[in-house]
Amino acid sequence: MSGYSRRTVLGGAAAALAAPAIASDASDPRSADLVVRNARVYTLEASAPIAQAFAVRDGRIIAVGSNDAISGLTGKGTEVFDARGMTVVPGFIDCHVHPEGETLLYEVLVGNPFEVEFVTIDSIVAKLRERAAKTPPGQWVEGFFYDDTKVKDGRLITRADLDRVSAVHPVAVYHRGGHTSFYNSKAFELAGITRSTPQPFGGTFDRDTSGELNGRVTDNAQDVFAKVGKRPQYSDVERFVRAKAGLAHISKQFARYGLTTVHHEAGNFSALLQVRADGDLVHRVSYEPDQPMIDAMIANGWRTGFGDEWIRIGATSEHIVDGSFSERTMSIRAGYPGRVPPYHGNVTTTQADLDAWVERVWRAGIQPNCHTNGDIAIDMYLKALERAQRLFPRRDVRPKFTHATLADDALIARMKALDAVPAPFTSYAYYNPDKFKFYGEALMRHMMPYRSYLDAGIKVAGGSDFPPGPFSPLMGMQGMVTRTGWNGETWGANQRIGIDDALKVFTWNGAYNSHEEHLKGSIAAGKLADFVVLAEDPHAVEPGKLKDVQIVRTVVGGRTTYAA
Repeated sequence: MSGYSRRTVLGGAAAALAAPAIASDASDPRSADLVVRNARVYTLEASAPIAQAFAVRDGRIIAVGSNDAISGLTGKGTEVFDARGMTVVPGFIDCHVHPEGETLLYEVLVGNPFEVEFVTIDSIVAKLRERAAKTPPGQWVEGFFYDDTKVKDGRLITRADLDRVSAVHPVAVYHRGGHTSFYNSKAFELAGITRSTPQPFGGTFDRDTSGELNGRVTDNAQDVFAKVGKRPQYSDVERFVRAKAGLAHISKQFARYGLTTVHHEAGNFSALLQVRADGDLVHRVSYEPDQPMIDAMIANGWRTGFGDEWIRIGATSEHIVDGSFSERTMSIRAGYPGRVPPYHGNVTTTQADLDAWVERVWRAGIQPNCHTNGDIAIDMYLKALERAQRLFPRRDVRPKFTHATLADDALIARMKALDAVPAPFTSYAYYNPDKFKFYGEALMRHMMPYRSYLDAGIKVAGGSDFPPGPFSPLMGMQGMVTRTGWNGETWGANQRIGIDDALKVFTWNGAYNSHEEHLKGSIAAGKLADFVVLAEDPHAVEPGKLKDVQIVRTVVGGRTTYAA
């Protein structure tokens, strides 16, 4: 772990357990609301990395130490949790999630959102036919969480496949990666797209070997389909109710996987506030606003950090600079191996437009955040940031790099100079090894480069990018530690990191990503009482089975949000 090694952690255990409790306010005579004892606590604090017990009052940790040192804080009304030797770690933090609870509740899911599961094209068609039978002609029939390499047929779904669903409905299947979609003939007809339609900037209408549209559409080329066809019409009240239900639902899913803080990519902010008011928000939110809200923030002088311990304005939502890793449209300077004609991926903005956008939020005191998968996009974003810093010097900005997937040493050095906070994919190393062959080992040695970021002194965090990747932190940790996927393939083993580093990525570094390291990310007196109880110590588990460690309890502010 950055700051201390596992030897330091284990070697310091005896001293930590023998030390007196470190209390935030020894003069306060009240007993604790909660005491956790008989645990193996990984505090993520370098001065006392392992403890046995800690106490919580008013939602914050008030003391950390040995069982004996903490026992004096137990009173008549104190809840005592006997961990019986189980492991406690700080609450997990995911720095990039699209909180699409509405999709989980209301839409047709043609793939598994949370685990590796193979489906068939026939099963996808059957689910969509079932929805089409209940849908008025001319209205969209849509499937979500499609993953092209999790299909038993071993090929992409096509326009012809989707024509089997319906000839009177526009039909779409959305790749869970978010940068490619697949359409039937009716959808292309409504959009006015034919085999002779030119390719738009930053996207493609893909074609088969005969030049006919094959159904696949990438990046910016998808925009035209949003303007055609009919979709269900909901009143303002109905939209609000659906948004609330979706947020409450996904909050419970986050807790089930041990997440205590999640960085939300936009979403209905008013509904989020109401979910909290209703008592249904069980995780903390760093809310990352999209462009309409950014405009309002700038107009009214709001800055990153506005809010409280439950909902706080974070960086901007991801400003898209290039394409997708999982869908093979990300920008790559060297080009995709074996592609004829040569293909370098999609860049979705110009340098001039990116410069202007970064400068605007930079000057407004808002933490910028860009979606940059490939080295071309990372370089473009770095140029925009370096320009903004020259024009308007600021301290402690921590520009956020969502994904930052393909980075060489020169790019990493420039990121370090800006104290950038990259949040690469977490679960991809386990979940998506079936896509790494499209890049090859030479590129994969620089993909999701956690080891390189840590070695450079960068406080790299983790971002699952759900829906594109499952958001299980333990699945993410397993991939970071092993770089081995569900299929047994290992790619880019030079980027492996240790358990302690992986824990820090998901906790303290995640807090640093949003300027909240003073509040969360470790188990220390004065910090929020956000933690996770694990049935097994991740250090003692076979690395290839980390994702299967049971989450026994998730606690936020001293309140249990999930119990197995």
